[in-house]
Amino acid sequence: MTTSPEALAVRFDEDSFWVDLADGRTLGIPLAWFPRLLHATPEQRAQFFLSRDGIHWEVLDEDISVAGLIAGRGDMTRPSKAAA
Repeated sequence: MTTSPEALAVRFDEDSFWVDLADGRTLGIPLAWFPRLLHATPEQRAQFFLSRDGIHWEVLDEDISVAGLIAGRGDMTRPSKAAA
């Protein structure tokens, strides 16, 4: 079983968030992929913690796995319109 690299840091700009990984990569993810983050205040976005598996926002009830980000998956809590 291959594990994903750990997230070391997370930062935000107006449209995206950036995740620095332990293997040297930096992922840029559109906030639009995660509506809870998109609509959150900068203060709420800043209240995350990192775990071995991903990024977690208790205040927003949002958990994002590094493996999902690497695979290009956005918010999985709602079915996509394309799947309908």
